Amino acid sequence: MLFSGVDVTLAPGDLVTLTGPNGAGKSTLMRIIAGLSPREEGTVDLDGGEADNDPSTYLHYHGHREGLREALTAWENLAFATALYGGREAAVMPALERLGARRFAELPVRVLSAGQRRRVALARLLAAPRPIWLLDEPLAALDVAGQELIARLVGEHCAMGGAALVATHQPLGIEGRALALRGFQ
Repeated sequence: MLFSGVDVTLAPGDLVTLTGPNGAGKSTLMRIIAGLSPREEGTVDLDGGEADNDPSTYLHYHGHREGLREALTAWENLAFATALYGGREAAVMPALERLGARRFAELPVRVLSAGQRRRVALARLLAAPRPIWLLDEPLAALDVAGQELIARLVGEHCAMGGAALVATHQPLGIEGRALALRGFQ
């Protein structure tokens, strides 16, 4: 058993940071909440009830992998994701701009650094808004300025009534509740 007795509540405006050692179950818990991995037991209640509708209509899950197509440009990747998530194409360039990724919007993803790829992937949060953000190690591969930017975006999202569950080994530097998974003891 990876974990048991975990209870996470996210209300509008909430930020919960999920911490713990590697292998403690942070990514697994987030994938279960997102509906991407099955749970052995227990429930996932979204919007006050058992989740029977598609969680992707109201949450963003950002995992370890960016989910970008290497042959496509940063803009093409974000435009595709935005259309898939029901966003507007007009939101693509402003999202890339906000994430500091506009200057490489027309470059194929295969030539981007890990930090640049992370910025492009995280731009989906802004291009196709969702009230709940599940972010698994969003600060990985980012420089200090990028880490501070992501912390600001999460803080702004929560201040506007959104909610965020952020798995991280690095402090975000913003106020929120913490949930620590211990892993195997």
